[in-house]
Amino acid sequence: MTILNPTTPIPSGGGSGSSSCPPVDFQLGGVTLLPVLTVILGLLGNIVALWIFCFKLKAWNPNNLFLFNLVIADFLILMSLPLRIDDFLRGHWVFGDGLCRIDLFLMYSNRSASMALMTVVAIYRYFKVVHPHHWFNRMTKRQAAYVLVFVWLLAISLSVPILANNHIKDSANSTRCIFFTSTSLTNLVTMHRILAVLEFIIPMAMLLFCSIRISSFLRERQMGKPEKVRKAMRVCNAIVVVFMVCFLPTTVTTIGLWVICSYHSLDCTTLYTFIRLTIVSLGLNFLNSALDPILYIFSSSMFKKALCSSLPRFLRCGQDAGDAEKTAKSVDYPAGTEIHEG
Repeated sequence: MTILNPTTPIPSGGGSGSSSCPPVDFQLGGVTLLPVLTVILGLLGNIVALWIFCFKLKAWNPNNLFLFNLVIADFLILMSLPLRIDDFLRGHWVFGDGLCRIDLFLMYSNRSASMALMTVVAIYRYFKVVHPHHWFNRMTKRQAAYVLVFVWLLAISLSVPILANNHIKDSANSTRCIFFTSTSLTNLVTMHRILAVLEFIIPMAMLLFCSIRISSFLRERQMGKPEKVRKAMRVCNAIVVVFMVCFLPTTVTTIGLWVICSYHSLDCTTLYTFIRLTIVSLGLNFLNSALDPILYIFSSSMFKKALCSSLPRFLRCGQDAGDAEKTAKSVDYPAGTEIHEG
C-alpha cells in the first residue's frame, strides 16, 4: 500500500531526478465512502465479535486465539481511519507530525498483521483437515501464543521505520501526511515496496495452496457428498476472497507505480492514472476490517454457536442454539475427516 499526495509534483525515479510531473488535484471526494462504511460496519462487527470472544466463549483453542488477535488488528485500522477520513475531506493534514506517524504506523501494522493472521488461520485449518494426526493439531494455547507473538513482532518490525521518519509534506496550498515523502529515503521507499509485494505474494501463495489441497482432499474423501465439501471449503474460500478483494488492488498499484517511477522519461498521464487507482484501492484495503467478522463465523464453530445463542430466538439462523452447534461443526469439519474442534 502506497500513500501519495495527488497535489504534489512527483519526481521521476529513473535516477536523473531532474524531471517531475506538475501538481494536480484529483478531487476524489467519493473515495471517503469506503473508509466511512468501514468505520461504521467495522466497529459494529468487531465490537460484537469482541463481546462474544470476551464474554460468551466458554472455552478457548488456538484457532479462537488467532481470530481474537485478528479482531485486535482490525481495531488498529479503525483507530487510524477517522484521521485519514478527515484528511481526505479537508484535502490537507491538520494533526501534526506525531499523529501522522502514529496514524500511518497503525495502518501498515494492520495490513501486515491481518495478512499474517489470515494465513495462520488457513494453515491451521489445512492441518486440521488434511493432516489430522499431525503434531501441529495438538498445539497448546501457550504454543499458539508464541506464534502470535512472532506474528505481531514481525508486523510491527516492518512498520517501525514509519515511526522513525517524518512524513509531513508541505506544499503551496496544503500540508499532507504521506508515507515516506523525503527524497533522501529512496532506499527505504524501495525496501517498503519490495516488502509490500512480498507480504502479499507469499501469504497468497500459501492460502491458495491450503485451499486447493483441502478441496482435493475432501473431494477424494467425500465423493458423492458435494454439499459437505462446499461447506468445509467455505473457511479457506472466504479468507481467499477477503484477501484478494482487500489487498490485491493495493499490491497491483504499488507494483505499477514502482515500474512507472523507474523510467527515465516519466509518463505523467499514466502516473496520474495509477495515483487515482491507488487512492481508490486504499478504501478496499481498509474494508478488510469490516469483512473479517464474516470470517469468524466460518472459522469457528464455537464463535458461531455463541453468536446464534445470543440472538433473539427468531434470528437464530433458523435453528435453536443446540442445532447451531451441530450445524457449525458440520460446516467446519464434514463427516469422515476425523477432526474435532474444541
